[in-house]
Amino acid sequence: MTRTPAKRLAEVAQKVGVSEATVSRVLNGKAGVSDSTREAVLTALDVLGYERPTRLRGQRARLIGLVLPELQNPIFPALAEVIGGALAQRGFTPVLCTRTAGGLSEADYVDLLLEQHASGVVFAGGHFAELAAPHEHYELLHERGVPVVLINAAIDGLDFPCVATDDISAASQAFGHLLALGHERIGLVLGPEDHMPSRRKLDGFRAEAQRAGLSVAPVENALFSLEGGQAATTRILRQGVTGIICGSDVLALGAIRAVRRLGLTVPGDVSVVGYDDSGWLNCTDPPLTTVRQPIESMGKAAVALLVNQMETVVPHPEELLFEPELVVRGSTGPATARPAADRPAPARAAT
Repeated sequence: MTRTPAKRLAEVAQKVGVSEATVSRVLNGKAGVSDSTREAVLTALDVLGYERPTRLRGQRARLIGLVLPELQNPIFPALAEVIGGALAQRGFTPVLCTRTAGGLSEADYVDLLLEQHASGVVFAGGHFAELAAPHEHYELLHERGVPVVLINAAIDGLDFPCVATDDISAASQAFGHLLALGHERIGLVLGPEDHMPSRRKLDGFRAEAQRAGLSVAPVENALFSLEGGQAATTRILRQGVTGIICGSDVLALGAIRAVRRLGLTVPGDVSVVGYDDSGWLNCTDPPLTTVRQPIESMGKAAVALLVNQMETVVPHPEELLFEPELVVRGSTGPATARPAADRPAPARAAT
């Protein structure tokens, strides 16, 4: 529940033992208040969970939290570089907060950032995109009025500005590419079932399959890791697919390893499409066909949205969707006939 300004003055005055007029003078930067009283009022604001006025936060107010789920996936360091550079150009200092196994959680990082009076927080690929994850720390930031921007598709109800790649378009482009190469048995390897970007890709995939008159091909969910991609692809290959669309480049690399472990080749037997276009994927064998996220544009837009919140105070919980781009390399090729025992005939949707 949001407290009114009048109630805030009363609570801080009671906490410090001074009049509401004195608290008002401190908050408005007026003279006539001793240094000790001024410091006591500001400390009371912190203890009671109120944001200090921007001009009273000092140098720490130039801190911006950048919360990432990991650094092993190259897409996140790439985002951090773009966002960090854009923040530095505007005079802010980014604080990198990365979740690790057994380490600090997103909620822990939010507590630390609030203690440091950070001016804002950018989340990329966090719990905000997962239906089953905890979301109380986002509600806390909303209650405190801290500017926040989310990068990736988010669950409903968080009411923060969001920057995302159009996942439906990404799935559509990948599916259309494989279909044009003659693939009729196309599988999909995604992240966890409660992951919103994965859900959007699934919607796009199903719509394209229906439009093409193909039955819905195999779909597997996995953790975003090379091992997860390999396990999911091993399951999906048993159903005779000749093309696989993956929800990340890391999953795609796992898919390629699974294909090879079964004695098949990429793209001779199975074509693989990734998602992200991580910087080093043109150096893999074969170079990976993938759907590129416009990281540079998205990162700069996220910073602009964050600064806009600081200046206008009233956030607009809009979602900016950026168009992805299919990058065709060597991991996709024409569909080739496989033995009937290995590849069932493609089923077509009823007309």
